[in-house]
Amino acid sequence: MKVSAYKNSDKSEIQQLFTKTFSDSEGHSEGALIGQLVLDLMNETGPYDIFGFVATENEKIIGSIFFTRLSFDAPVEAFLLSPVAVQTNHQGRGVGQRLIHFGIDRLKEKGVKLVFTYGDPNFYSKVGFRLISEDTAKAPFELSQPEGWLCQSLDGCEIEPLSGISRCVKAFNKPEYW
Repeated sequence: MKVSAYKNSDKSEIQQLFTKTFSDSEGHSEGALIGQLVLDLMNETGPYDIFGFVATENEKIIGSIFFTRLSFDAPVEAFLLSPVAVQTNHQGRGVGQRLIHFGIDRLKEKGVKLVFTYGDPNFYSKVGFRLISEDTAKAPFELSQPEGWLCQSLDGCEIEPLSGISRCVKAFNKPEYW
């Protein structure tokens, strides 16, 4: 398996991966929603506000993740890890974890201090994320599942409370994703 930054020529295959993976696990409407989200992220997000990575095997994309800028009133370099997809028949083999570690290493190199995600604490705790309260860092929208608001410090420092509101990239600026 090879992990690398995504290329523009990968967009269609990446969208198909997310649509199929989320359709398999969450149903067709969720698959269509997340597939469109990924396409919007790739097409509408500026190059300094997005990092996307793919895992390939035999020249086929089997997994993909995205990190997009999350801005706070406080001056901190932060990104949001979302979404993550691994082909259904490749799940449970460490593909997602390897992608996340690879992506986090690239973000560290860029001086990013914090990475947030909104997902399953049981999975994301395996790659260094921990529960964070909205008293410490407010999400861009009201969270339907606050127990899924997670963060990881990339510089080894304790996560200090971040003042004010947070802002996500345009594609995520919809309450249905939160």
